[in-house]
Amino acid sequence: LSIPDKISPSDWTYGEAVLKKRLGDNFFIYASSSNIYAKSFDGINVAGRRLAKEVLDVVQKMAGLKKISFIAHSLGGLFARYAISILYSQQAKETGSGASVMLTSGGSEISRTSGLGAIAGLEPTNFITLATPHLGVRGKNQLPFLQGLSILEKLAAPLAPFIVGRTGAQLFLTDGEPTKPPLLLLMTSDHEDKKFISALAAFKNRILYANVSYDHMVGWKTSSIRRELDLRKPLRRSLDGYKYIVNVEYCSPVSSDGPHFPSRAARAKEAAQSTPNVENTEEYHQMMEEEMIRGLQRVGWKKVDVNFHASMWPYSAHNNMHVKNEWLHNAGAGVIAHVADSMKQTCLPSSLSTRN
Repeated sequence: LSIPDKISPSDWTYGEAVLKKRLGDNFFIYASSSNIYAKSFDGINVAGRRLAKEVLDVVQKMAGLKKISFIAHSLGGLFARYAISILYSQQAKETGSGASVMLTSGGSEISRTSGLGAIAGLEPTNFITLATPHLGVRGKNQLPFLQGLSILEKLAAPLAPFIVGRTGAQLFLTDGEPTKPPLLLLMTSDHEDKKFISALAAFKNRILYANVSYDHMVGWKTSSIRRELDLRKPLRRSLDGYKYIVNVEYCSPVSSDGPHFPSRAARAKEAAQSTPNVENTEEYHQMMEEEMIRGLQRVGWKKVDVNFHASMWPYSAHNNMHVKNEWLHNAGAGVIAHVADSMKQTCLPSSLSTRN
């Protein structure tokens, strides 16, 4: 969870410079500004719609774009996942040729030629998140600054909507009616008109960067979409050329019948909403976490683990991840270099990269 009132396009100044240098002039790099500051409180769905509109506006103005990639830090990764479900268009691929995708932005039609599964009418290439709470912020290793203290956990859920608005309730999985699944669970499947998983699957690459320790905002488990038993002892040796990146693994898609929200989950959610304490919420969040993982692992992910254990300011890991400030958070330079090189391996000229 990132502190919403600190989010701004300037947070990507260093990252943008590195991307431009490593990727070359044929890439158009755009820093999103539609959800800066307190706008992040409005809800993941509201922020996601804003981002989708912003992307369409940019695509409409820029001629010649063919591919699109997303790079998002922290909460921005959830906004981006919601946005691509809106921007996703699936067309039947006939006779080996691309399909024409028509989208509307501000009353104007955008026409692009694309293959099966387009995002904003463009070919989706990379979907990259850095320290994003994909499974929400409750449970062990999810919200590290609570230090596992039950009194803090009891206070966190009911206070979240007051501190971080509608977004807070969504992150704690207590949004909506007790009988309805929380938004983050809905976002792990294709739901009605929102094709959350199909949109993710359309990207050539999906990459998760996660802090294994020292990130006081977003835990390792939620940012890497892992179960507790999958968390191994953090490695400390950096990969050659990428300081503080300690592990890279590819997780193949796992077939399943998708996430569910059984009646017992509804009862547990009601208890979590009415009397939010560790006893009432533990079972509910364990159920939701397992269902979200089942949904999200239906697509393959490259998982990149980062450990700032030897940096000067290890407890700035959350901001180090994307070098929010070049002087204070430059320990993350190796991460940004790895992001750029990962993109370079898969991207060809004339690509739109959006960062949130």
